[in-house]
Amino acid sequence: MRKVVAGINMTLDGFCDHTAIVPDEEIHQHYAELLYTADVILYGRITYQLMQYWQTLIQNPSGEKSMDDFAVSMDKIPKIVFSHTLKNTDWESAGLSDKSPGEMVMELKHQPGRDILVGSRSLIIQLLKLNLIDELQLCVHPVVAGSGLPLFENLNDRTLLKLSKTKTFNAGAILLYYEPANEETTNH
Repeated sequence: MRKVVAGINMTLDGFCDHTAIVPDEEIHQHYAELLYTADVILYGRITYQLMQYWQTLIQNPSGEKSMDDFAVSMDKIPKIVFSHTLKNTDWESAGLSDKSPGEMVMELKHQPGRDILVGSRSLIIQLLKLNLIDELQLCVHPVVAGSGLPLFENLNDRTLLKLSKTKTFNAGAILLYYEPANEETTNH
């Protein structure tokens, strides 16, 4: 069965604010490689519309290799967008889902293929509630935003995770890889 990998950038104080975080060359390279290991990425409307920025770099490369490489990987990966308001995606490699996130993930998990990525805060919350995330990758940047959208907002049930590995970037960001923890093995 395919693995569902949710990945997101966040500040030290737990906010998902793309304006507070400045990904460097190393982080762009990491995420470009992650996109190449998967068959599809799932987005909610807001994050999807933010990611459309990368289309401009396909048409007019920036000259910064890591950003241009990330734009190519973002352009190539199939994207499934969950939205009640979008009528089309305006991106050849993207399509709108006619199913709920849970239904779509269950359908995709039972198909052959590589990882299913989840790249939106709202979808991460929904899929955590449904216990459908196999790996949670939190890239914590060395910045305190002070305010913004908290990553784990509206999660009312305890969710146990176990740290499986870490990756430290030269500029100080740390990538924490978590997997669901088995409640029986974590209670002593």
